[in-house]
Amino acid sequence: MEFGLMIEPQLGMTYETQRDLALVAEAAGVEVFARSDHYAFPGVDGPHATDVFAVLAGLARETTTIRLCVLVTPITFRHPAVIAKTAATIDEMSGGRMMIGVGTGWMEHEHRLLGLDFPGIGERIARRDEAVGYLRAAFGKAPGGFRGDYYSLEDTPIRPAPTGPLPIIVGGDGPSRTPQVAGALADEYNIVSVPAEGVPPRVARAREAAADASRRPPTISMMSGAIVGRDEASFRRNLERIAAGHPFGRSPEQLEERARAQGVPVGSAAEAREAIARLAGMGIERYYVQMLGPLDRDLVEETFAVLAG
Repeated sequence: MEFGLMIEPQLGMTYETQRDLALVAEAAGVEVFARSDHYAFPGVDGPHATDVFAVLAGLARETTTIRLCVLVTPITFRHPAVIAKTAATIDEMSGGRMMIGVGTGWMEHEHRLLGLDFPGIGERIARRDEAVGYLRAAFGKAPGGFRGDYYSLEDTPIRPAPTGPLPIIVGGDGPSRTPQVAGALADEYNIVSVPAEGVPPRVARAREAAADASRRPPTISMMSGAIVGRDEASFRRNLERIAAGHPFGRSPEQLEERARAQGVPVGSAAEAREAIARLAGMGIERYYVQMLGPLDRDLVEETFAVLAG
């Protein structure tokens, strides 16, 4: 199992804070540093919401080994040509460590606030699916150009080409279309905040779609929480800390109940490793730990030390 640190800077986070977290994760041996792509968030008044691509471009020069991931960019924000050019540029800047996730977009609030178009879900899904096909062509992962109802790309080399593998990730919580598209087109399928019992059918659907397309199945990943400690006492301390710093005011009891209901890592090291083993048995190959706060160095380090065993 590989691990990633997933943060949500739209809640209010400077570039320096994100840089420090990326360096902590890199020093701790975490494989991927991932962050969301949002410009606002309901209930957060005037957040310090930085741009994901600008931040990762900076981190490309300030880190050395950790992979850098957008999880995920809404297709409502940018044309896939812009996504392709920006991602390939950061991939070059980082020596081949960039990863790009694409999603439909879901937060109507930020679109309305900033005057961005927010089509209905059917159109957003169609645009997401076409964007993945466009990026495959732009990155040289598929022959020829691309032509769809919304986007088109001439059959000509696009430069810069990716320096590394530049994986394309399709992520979401949907049980049907998302795993199907991920299996047929993407390099990674990221399951978002789905209870453990919902994981196997989604994994199976992605693998079936890959087989139907005569291609290797995508890497299967999951993004969710983890509330752990080296022993029961440290777990309880960390649970209290996370509740105290939680941006949405969750109590320790609420956080623990939700985590246990979802089947994500929670509890002492032994319990946490059992949860990771169960997820691995379901097909999860990479686990992104979504940390909302606090993001103290010692808590980040302990969390990943416990998960990695």
